[in-house]
Amino acid sequence: MTNPRHFLTLLDISPEEGTSILARGIALKAKQKSGEAHRSLEGKAMAMIFEKASTRTRVSFETGMFQLGGHALFLHSETTQLGRGEPVSDSAKVISSMVDIIMIRTFDHAMVEQFAAHSSVPVINALTDLTHPCQILADVMTFVEHRGSIKDKTVAWIGDGNNMTHSWINGSVTFGYTLNIATPNGYTPDATLLRHAISKGAKINLCNTPQEAVQGADLVTTDVWASMGQEEEQKIREAAFKDYQVDTALMSNANSDALFMHCLPAHRGEEVAADVIDGKQSVVWDEAENRLHAQKALMEFLMSV
Repeated sequence: MTNPRHFLTLLDISPEEGTSILARGIALKAKQKSGEAHRSLEGKAMAMIFEKASTRTRVSFETGMFQLGGHALFLHSETTQLGRGEPVSDSAKVISSMVDIIMIRTFDHAMVEQFAAHSSVPVINALTDLTHPCQILADVMTFVEHRGSIKDKTVAWIGDGNNMTHSWINGSVTFGYTLNIATPNGYTPDATLLRHAISKGAKINLCNTPQEAVQGADLVTTDVWASMGQEEEQKIREAAFKDYQVDTALMSNANSDALFMHCLPAHRGEEVAADVIDGKQSVVWDEAENRLHAQKALMEFLMSV
């Protein structure tokens, strides 16, 4: 048996594969909107392992597998042996012997890597503290729908150097855009991941201010200031990020037709002003829906290679 293809970061797919997955996602979306059946994974089963709570991830993967004709099983760490101390490698061998594909949403990226190393079927990283690659597939798909190819365009990231930042960094390799990053001191992205992506061809600019980052941007994007598990840092982060809100004044520095994205959930009045996220440049609702369609294309791809 050949080794399965996994999707743990965006560097696991080539630029050609990334473009193909997005094109398939757009096609699957059209099929769904027209009511055309597309049950390409009929008879297949997916295990969804959650150690970290979710709305969009569970709904999009579970609905996606249903629309493709397969079945999704929701597994929470508290109700499985994973949560009772079973070695990750043992769980991976057992679960992968019974299903056709696995997605994991957890904290430690090393857990997903270890699980994939012992899995006999494809494993999808549905979020770790290090990366969130499925979100970038949906985001880039949304840009393509609204503006065409993102290659050679400029993306501005404003805020925390978190898992979303890291995935935008890796996405620069896969999709060929330039990424401008503005983060407060002490909240910069992981230096090792950044160096590795640059060595692979990522085009990254670390900017001193949000205004510098959005200058000439085709897309402006951000995330909450305190992610899940960081709630105790909320007040400290509010002080550090007070000049990093994406508001209309900041958006005016970007290109006039620049889009705004946010992976959600959003805190209006903190990382983004209400009139931006609810304004005409915002595509956050298309972006959220496209998690469904991009991930359907990803599952098809991983189970066909």
